[in-house]
Amino acid sequence: MADSVSLEIDDPVAVITLRRPEVLNAFTHPMLAELEAAVRSAVADRRVVGIVITGEGRGFCSGLDAQALAATAGGGSSGRPDDDHELVGLFSYLLEQPKPIIGAINGVAAGGGFVLAAKCDVRIASTAAAFTTIFTMRGLIAEHGMTWLLPRQVGLGSALDLLWSSRKIDAAEAYRVGLVQQVVEPDALLETAREYVRELARNVSPWTVAETKRLVYRHVGMEAPESFREADESTWAALDRPDAGEGVAALIERRPPDFERLGD
Repeated sequence: MADSVSLEIDDPVAVITLRRPEVLNAFTHPMLAELEAAVRSAVADRRVVGIVITGEGRGFCSGLDAQALAATAGGGSSGRPDDDHELVGLFSYLLEQPKPIIGAINGVAAGGGFVLAAKCDVRIASTAAAFTTIFTMRGLIAEHGMTWLLPRQVGLGSALDLLWSSRKIDAAEAYRVGLVQQVVEPDALLETAREYVRELARNVSPWTVAETKRLVYRHVGMEAPESFREADESTWAALDRPDAGEGVAALIERRPPDFERLGD
């Protein structure tokens, strides 16, 4: 990986770190590509059960670099990229990855950094973390699928409040509204995130984690009867997989399960 994004793998955890601390890890366009490459590399690695994304220094990510933002604004809609993915928008590929992605939010997550945090599957925040959508302050609407995702994470009223006001909230309020799942002291943040992944690796089937993630994101946009039927089909299919037999054997033999890892 280039200097602005690092990838470290310590079985079963991959830690991806944004490394432009002097600008609170603001993104450049090449850095966006580096981050996606790091995620896909971790997903392909069979040692990796889960991925932690964090920032170096005081910030998690302050969004798009000021020069890149100015260039984007100056170009208007003429700079719209070609994107034929089903889920368009910044970091939407994270929702489609089969491995759990944990945001270890160490500092401010603003604008595009807020989007990155929101598109992680689970968020663990340091007491030093802060969150702001910032879009309306820049004359923009909630970008990159935030009008779909954020209400499902925090509810309609809290989503509208955060998206309208662009006010900054601290980790305690983010926990209260449901944006983050844990708040810990700064020096415990990375170890807490790593241990979350280790706990998954010790106890649960990577395939069932991946299938559960797929169904959860898919079903939030479906009617109940259709989603119930699809989950039922997936449940019966799981019974034909080796993991089901291994899970039962581990219970009977009173030992940790040995599930197959995902990757190339």
